[in-house]
Amino acid sequence: MAPVPGEPADETRRIVELEEEVDQLKRALFSHAVVDQAIGMIVALGRVAPDQGWSVLKDVSQHTNIKLRNVAELILIWGRDGQMPTEIRVELEDALERYGPTQIPGSAKE
Repeated sequence: MAPVPGEPADETRRIVELEEEVDQLKRALFSHAVVDQAIGMIVALGRVAPDQGWSVLKDVSQHTNIKLRNVAELILIWGRDGQMPTEIRVELEDALERYGPTQIPGSAKE
């Protein structure tokens, strides 16, 4: 027998669904913040534009076969304690070399 709309069982099920959705949105928001912070570190330390920072992070993730969020977390840990797995460091250096430092207008390299 299907639950009748407005019945306690139906309302309880809807509350559980909404709680699960809120939890999922919280995880997504936290993940987005971690990725943004890692991009910020890449931009500052690699002297690249924000869109290049995103590309660098994506490249490292793809070349190491590690989820982007996990790569971002490792970059943040590196920023705190200076430790980074060799595989990530090598790929990060390679990706930064591919995208190179952003040229500043009026700089000697122009």
